Amino acid sequence: RLMKLWEGLGYYNRARNLKKAAGEVVIEWQGNFPAEYDEILSLPGIGEYTAGAIGSICFDLPTPAVDGNVLRVVSRLLASDEDIMKASVRTKIENAIEPVIPEDAASDFNQGLIELGAIVCVPNGEAKCEICPLTGICEAKRLGIQNELPVKKKAKARRIEERTVLIFKDGDHVAIRKRPEKGLLAGLYELPNVEGRYSQDEIVHLVKEMQLSPIR
Repeated sequence: RLMKLWEGLGYYNRARNLKKAAGEVVIEWQGNFPAEYDEILSLPGIGEYTAGAIGSICFDLPTPAVDGNVLRVVSRLLASDEDIMKASVRTKIENAIEPVIPEDAASDFNQGLIELGAIVCVPNGEAKCEICPLTGICEAKRLGIQNELPVKKKAKARRIEERTVLIFKDGDHVAIRKRPEKGLLAGLYELPNVEGRYSQDEIVHLVKEMQLSPIR
């Protein structure tokens, strides 16, 4: 039922993990959402950023919540030329932030840093330094390299797959199949398909090998 309600929103693993996490909170935590960082992190579907955000915003824990905005802001503040796509660099930035989070205002601090990256220290060389409250302590601004940072290695090129999609119709019925429980679009339904690009004659022959009798 949850998946039906979620239908069309995308990110289906989030819905599955949301249900798993809710079940864990009910069974393992007697219905009380855990209030410690490591406990929050242990829930299905919750990573370090989400655990940090929940911990600081909901429970005032002095834990960093480092998303892409924060990575960009801190890289510019420190004039760091390290690749923010690397997990080790994210960890280094989290370690740099944690000691300066005010214990009595963790939520404000983290949300402020995220918002700064969202509307002021924005990406694509468009940093609005003239209105930034951190201009006076920003090393990248001092060096005049704010628009060159952060360093972000390009993602791998998308893999293109060639497939022949089959529409099996029998009167008003159309055949669909369920994808594997792991991998791309896990557990979703699709039209049957085969790897490779087939001509019409080739695909008719292949379908007949499946013990079906295609008309066309």
